[in-house]
Amino acid sequence: MIPASVLSAKFEVRPQSTAPLPVPDRAAALGVGYRWIRPEDHEFLAALYRSTREAELDRTPWDEAEKQAFIAMQFEAQHAHYQAHYPQALWLVVLSGKTPVGRLYLERWDSEHRIIDIALIPEARGLGLGRAILLDLQDEAQAAAKPVSIHVEKANPAQTLYRRLGFRTQEDKGVYDLMRWDPPPIR
Repeated sequence: MIPASVLSAKFEVRPQSTAPLPVPDRAAALGVGYRWIRPEDHEFLAALYRSTREAELDRTPWDEAEKQAFIAMQFEAQHAHYQAHYPQALWLVVLSGKTPVGRLYLERWDSEHRIIDIALIPEARGLGLGRAILLDLQDEAQAAAKPVSIHVEKANPAQTLYRRLGFRTQEDKGVYDLMRWDPPPIR
């Protein structure tokens, strides 16, 4: 966990959208639900963010204080960027029962649904939760006749899952690939 003293005191959270939450058909069968992020989720979300960067941090010569400071800065910058550039997004905590296990940030545009970010805590990875969430999002987008897209780091092991679910690289963005899933044509 990142100590609260390392995190900034002001954690901005956009007001809840009136848009409906994703329907967790498959995810609900695994005990997964969603709720809007709240200011009190700051420490959980920062720790979740850190868990996605551990392999990278392990390659640095930094001591723990330096790692915490770096992660806090990066998390705050990412959060501010997301909040500024995706004004209509759903900012959701992924729940297993009532316990937070991840985050799902989703923007539904007229032309596509963009997964801004999806991440699960290490203990929730590899259990099929992410797959179920993605399949539910694909079902929702298919019903709206829209593609789903997401930026994925090239080294992210989740690339394999995205490819298995039919996502293809649409554009090479350097460190990231813009991946896209297109719904099957309506017959």
